[in-house]
Amino acid sequence: MADLSIEQAAQQEAERALRIAGVDEVGRGPWAGPVVAAAVIVGDEFDLEGIHDSKKLSAQKREILAARIRTQAQVSIASASVAEIDERNILQASLLAMRRAVAGLPQPPDLALVDGNKDPKLPCPARMVVKGDQISASIAAASIVAKVARDALMCDLSVDFAGYGWERNKGYGTKEHIAGLQRCGVTPHHRRSFAPIHKMLSEDSSLTY
Repeated sequence: MADLSIEQAAQQEAERALRIAGVDEVGRGPWAGPVVAAAVIVGDEFDLEGIHDSKKLSAQKREILAARIRTQAQVSIASASVAEIDERNILQASLLAMRRAVAGLPQPPDLALVDGNKDPKLPCPARMVVKGDQISASIAAASIVAKVARDALMCDLSVDFAGYGWERNKGYGTKEHIAGLQRCGVTPHHRRSFAPIHKMLSEDSSLTY
């Protein structure tokens, strides 16, 4: 399970209390939908029980933990749209979503712990933490609330764009999603810069929703 060792070490190094935000994103791999990021600042009284990388938790467990995180921590969630993904590429859009999440916090953090090895160029000092969602409770909490928020968004989109199974696959390229594309075409929520979607449109430009 993730803990606050990294956060506590940073506090000791600074020799003062720091507002430390964990930052993570979800949704880089799907063929449809935005990429979503979260920034979470936890306090000393934060309940660490069950906090772990969102990918290692069941959907039900994530929902329970996300509700608890929202009551115990400062949380900001932001996204980058499909248009921004197609314009900038998925990496740059992910970093943009992270910047927006940090900017949405009530007060700027003194330090951000960012999952991965790419610097999102935040308006505050930042440290990259490879596999941070597995070891830092702040980052893990961010991964959980971001995942729950994005999953809910894809479920909402599936109501208006039925046939792709987004309520189940969340936009990933499953067999159900591929079948939906072949049957219903490409929607405005599909990432046209992604190879499978680009290839489908180049072969048949009429495959639009």
